[in-house]
Amino acid sequence: MAPRASCQTMCPAQELRNRESQNRLHCFEVVPGTESFRKPKGDPLRAVKEYSRPAAGKDVTKPSCLRPPDVLLKTVCYLIDEIAGSTSLHPWTEVYSFVFDRLRSVKQDMIIQRLSGKDCVAILEPTVRFHIYASYRLCGEPLRIYDPRINDTHLQEYLSWLFDCYKTGSGPYPNQEEFQTLGLLYNLGSSPAAQDILELPERLRQTPSLKLALAINRAFLEGNHVHLLRLVQKLDFLQACALHRHLVTCRRHLLLIYCHGYHSRNCRFPLDRLAQLLSLEPSLTAELCQVYGIEVNQHNQVLFSKSAFTEPEQGSLDCKLYHSIVSEKQRGLTVKSIIHGCT
Repeated sequence: MAPRASCQTMCPAQELRNRESQNRLHCFEVVPGTESFRKPKGDPLRAVKEYSRPAAGKDVTKPSCLRPPDVLLKTVCYLIDEIAGSTSLHPWTEVYSFVFDRLRSVKQDMIIQRLSGKDCVAILEPTVRFHIYASYRLCGEPLRIYDPRINDTHLQEYLSWLFDCYKTGSGPYPNQEEFQTLGLLYNLGSSPAAQDILELPERLRQTPSLKLALAINRAFLEGNHVHLLRLVQKLDFLQACALHRHLVTCRRHLLLIYCHGYHSRNCRFPLDRLAQLLSLEPSLTAELCQVYGIEVNQHNQVLFSKSAFTEPEQGSLDCKLYHSIVSEKQRGLTVKSIIHGCT
């Protein structure tokens, strides 16, 4: 039998007392005005159960320490609305670190209680959106404050769990199309991700967003990067966030192909035309060419050469500079609306 949860607050009372006495409360969890105290006071309305690794002799199934599904969902909504979506809390790397840890503790409570079905889906869906958005927003941050591999590991686990709930649950799941699309775009070129889509019912596979995602995946596998970048223009903001990590690879391959295809002493390729193909501003296109050793002359002409193409030194390619194809889609969307799926 799965243990029964009885904790009705976001943080169990015992944990709140312990962390307060040990001075281990996060600044987002203390009573306003007590931050400068030697031991700041914990706010029961702001404190959230932190993730803790299972240890020998530690009873993780204690009912008073486990939050039931409705409290877990309320906790996730609080983390999105009041922390991740806040306009006053910064830097966002600190916001991410706090939310990431507290979502791990939500996941831990879910696993202990063996949650499944609609309760599980309601919690996993905003969690997946958060990690996808974070993968875009924090791209390029120093590894000491954000590790994309750790974010990716947890996101893949959440996606796998969510898709398993879709398969085994009774449904209906109105957001399944959205998340199957995000999963494929995030894992472009992955055979298991494509297989998941092909095993879906016909009515889902024929939805516009999944048909678009499949077309983008096909272009990626075929190496048709010009077509892929054109199709990316049709994605919404969060879909573009899911795909953004593949943009560097696509543009690199496109430049490498053109270095071979237009390798000629007398060939001059218009910079403006290349900028259109790469979905970049001409100035950024010129910078990207220089990063890969491709010459751009004073007449804004690109001189492609097989021998000139070189791989950039580690850290010399600031991928954030080349995200305009994604950032322009955000327009006036707030973090809160993005993670809640109100786009």
